[in-house]
Amino acid sequence: MIPREIFKKVRQIEIRTNREVTDVLGGQYHSVFKGRGMEFEEVREYLPGDEVRSIDWNVTARFGHPFIKKFREERELTVMLVVDVSASGQFGSVRQTKNELAAELAAVLAFSAIRNNDKVGLIMFTDRIEKFVPPKKGRRHVLRVVREILAFQPQGRGTDLQLALDYLNRVQPRRAVTFVVSDFQVTDEESVRKKLRVASKRHDVIALSLRDPREEELPAIGLVELRDAETGERALVDTFNRKVREEFAAKARERLEALRRLLRSASVDQVEIRSNADYVPPLIQFFSMRERRI
Repeated sequence: MIPREIFKKVRQIEIRTNREVTDVLGGQYHSVFKGRGMEFEEVREYLPGDEVRSIDWNVTARFGHPFIKKFREERELTVMLVVDVSASGQFGSVRQTKNELAAELAAVLAFSAIRNNDKVGLIMFTDRIEKFVPPKKGRRHVLRVVREILAFQPQGRGTDLQLALDYLNRVQPRRAVTFVVSDFQVTDEESVRKKLRVASKRHDVIALSLRDPREEELPAIGLVELRDAETGERALVDTFNRKVREEFAAKARERLEALRRLLRSASVDQVEIRSNADYVPPLIQFFSMRERRI
């Protein structure tokens, strides 16, 4: 049985994300993520202003006056959500944890996809593959995807992005728009870079990197015990010490820059999402950048 509070959260997320999808992101999603090509639909009589190169000369010769071919965009896409549910996602210092933020982002992207009649699939991973939901269409399916992210209790605690990317390529042989939602706690950068390069050649891979302000800057509140959620390691830190706070912030900036370089070198677009800020502006900025590139 799924707890009632999970259903309540899912409903809240659906309501909260509905405006963004309907008013803000839905149209941009359609214009940025195109179908696989153009599909023949019908022939009709030529009208002034039609492209001459669209004339179907065989039908024209048969009927004695010009007809043109009409095509429509082969719109249907598959959107894969590859979501990191490792222990570090349970952290959140503002209004929600990174896992809750990931569920909300997944909802926005999934509802945008089904609004355009695309399929949505889900891979949840830690240091193992935790759950695979095959791509399907429809609102009920999307609500299930959001519910899975919110309610799922993973067995692993660590992060193995390489494993998740290998699994993606295995279960999704055809090209898919792939959103990797993670805080990217990367240890082996070179292995991750290689896997990302392989995945980005087969799929359209976009990294949604989640950040929390307390992972980048410590407040001056005295002695604090910090614990790594994935490894369990603990450290006692004096946050009154200015040098300690500066070193912590400097290392956080280094990790952020290293991730940016890693994703650029793998030809993967990055959208940075902060847990203490609205996620809609960075998504709009990403869609606008994609439109300019197209």
